[in-house]
Amino acid sequence: MGFPNKGIQFAGAIGVSNCPGAPRLDVFIGRKGATQPAPDLTVPEPFDDVTKILARFEDAGRFTPAEVVALLASHTIAAADHIDPTIPGTPFDSTPELFDTQFFIETQLRGTLFPGNGSNQGEVMSPLHGELRLQSDAELARDIRTSCEWQSFVNNQAKLQSAFKAAFAKMTVLGQNTRELIDCSDVVPTPPAPASKAHFPAGLTHRDVEQACFFVPFPTLPTDPGPATSVAPVPPS
Repeated sequence: MGFPNKGIQFAGAIGVSNCPGAPRLDVFIGRKGATQPAPDLTVPEPFDDVTKILARFEDAGRFTPAEVVALLASHTIAAADHIDPTIPGTPFDSTPELFDTQFFIETQLRGTLFPGNGSNQGEVMSPLHGELRLQSDAELARDIRTSCEWQSFVNNQAKLQSAFKAAFAKMTVLGQNTRELIDCSDVVPTPPAPASKAHFPAGLTHRDVEQACFFVPFPTLPTDPGPATSVAPVPPS
């Protein structure tokens, strides 16, 4: 688990820096290149249950459930190509170009449809046309061990940035002695300022939330005006 070489980590940090609202990520170089691929199933599958996912992260680097949730902030700027290969580039939230809290909002909305054919392992119903929801994301958003942490990111851009930055930094140096690496974080550009405010997509409201955290009410959010939101695929890079 983690990044197999310095090029992937550096490219990831630079890529994230293009997204408004993202944190400026730390980058360390100098690790030896991988000599062979990682064994199969070292990264959890989208159809794994929460217990298996948390156990794998704990085993790999003593990641806490809160850190696992923080790492999944990466899905706010992600899209799926292979879960349903008939609809490549399908985003996980309605603002895939922005590093914002919409992913944590929309995964807690009631699923009503599939963006494609709906017969794919690791996929469950989504609340929006053109948006794909991973089974693992849906279950982590609703599991008693992670649901309140998941909800805590809703409308909390500062926490989203700081928690992801810390968890990303921890993951990228797994198995490394940082004293033997070179800190090249200064070459990573400062990302643009946040460019969105937390909201329910048009056509959806607080009534569509599947409340999973029983200790804290779901935040009050405005609903976008206009016809029901439909999400466009992410163009190939």
